[in-house]
Amino acid sequence: MLRWTITFIIIAIIAGILGFGGIAGAAASFAKIAFFIFLVLFVISLLTGRKKV
Repeated sequence: MLRWTITFIIIAIIAGILGFGGIAGAAASFAKIAFFIFLVLFVISLLTGRKKV
């Protein structure tokens, strides 16, 4: 999931440099959503991994 975020950030930067504002905005917003999903899944995996008794 973090790789997708980095990929879309790079696409957004390249599209922004080349002047494609719509594509850059869409890629940046998708990267933000993917990053927050990654954070939620990471926290959930940390919490469930600590339940070994």
